[in-house]
Amino acid sequence: MSHPELADVIARTRTLIRDTVIPLDDQYDGDIEAAGGDDLRRTMQEAARKAGVFAPHAPVDLGGLGLNMVDRAPVFEEAGYSLFGPLAVNIAAPDEGNVHMLDHLAVGSQRERFLGPLARGEVRSAFAMTEPSPGAGSDPTALATAATKVDGGWVVNGRKWFITGADGAAFFVTMARTGGAIGDPGGATMFLMPADTEGIKVERHLRSLDTSMIGGHCEVSFTDAFCADEDVLGDVGQGFAGAQIRLGPARMTHVMRWLGAARRAHEVAVTHVAGRQAFGTRLADLGMVQQMIADNEIDIAATRALLMEACRVLDDGGRAAKETSIAKTFAGEALHRIADRSVQLCGGLGTTHELPVAKIAREIRPFRIYDGPSEVHRWALARRAVKEITR
Repeated sequence: MSHPELADVIARTRTLIRDTVIPLDDQYDGDIEAAGGDDLRRTMQEAARKAGVFAPHAPVDLGGLGLNMVDRAPVFEEAGYSLFGPLAVNIAAPDEGNVHMLDHLAVGSQRERFLGPLARGEVRSAFAMTEPSPGAGSDPTALATAATKVDGGWVVNGRKWFITGADGAAFFVTMARTGGAIGDPGGATMFLMPADTEGIKVERHLRSLDTSMIGGHCEVSFTDAFCADEDVLGDVGQGFAGAQIRLGPARMTHVMRWLGAARRAHEVAVTHVAGRQAFGTRLADLGMVQQMIADNEIDIAATRALLMEACRVLDDGGRAAKETSIAKTFAGEALHRIADRSVQLCGGLGTTHELPVAKIAREIRPFRIYDGPSEVHRWALARRAVKEITR
């Protein structure tokens, strides 16, 4: 997309978010279910279609704008300025990552049955990989959910949890072991499974800090759940490799969205201290306040720079394992610092629903864990560095 066209998409996204979405977000303190759940989603997405900013990441032939990673970044950041913004433009997790992965891996009728409706916002989806201990979590090789070959397909048995968007999803991308033993680095396969498949049950919501992700974070059971051969996503036994198509870019789109939210918290805080008088001067003229403002500006700029570097590598066809780990780890912690400083700058008001900074701090905190805890990314980065230096 040319620069003038991209600038127009950014501007229209900004207008949609500030005029239509933020008032709803603030009215319900970022609680998507209290605000109306899927009914609100459909209303907001219709507004995004009319604004011409719906599904900026999706293939053009499916109604999207087809933006690459670099071009997505500023658009996603504007959408993320509201906690409900990503849902409005159909770039919320996990659907955004699933659209990206399905566009690369879905074949034949899979594109028509699963990718098309998802890209058009007709349905929601979930990515079912994480399991209760001792199953797959930060270590995906601990995958315990098993798929057994039968006539015409596979039978899946296991339990998953922290499955974002599971309640109300039309289908699950389910990771199950089809070979090898628990702990092996291979042997996983991805299955496209409609939510109404017999044997799939959303057991419960895991109540968490964040409330802006539609469908919650759920525990899901699979009991002799059948998946036809035609609904295997990618190659049998290559599920972990296939998931990498999703995971790196999805980490970066998380950064894009949360950067928008953190920037809003920062701007609200700066506006507050610029207008608040104390100790005979504006709060904004006090040295300690200025240091917090400056540190927020530095964290925003550094996050954006690391994000764009990773996006460029991804757009050039690289796996970007190192770059996405660095950007995700730094951003998870930097955006938390920005939100936390913003609460502090706003004083007592920063802890209330009177300003949006409290809910933004609440929603951003889990990002240091979601999509890989900071500690796991640091471990992987250190191992890679040692290997590169000593080989």
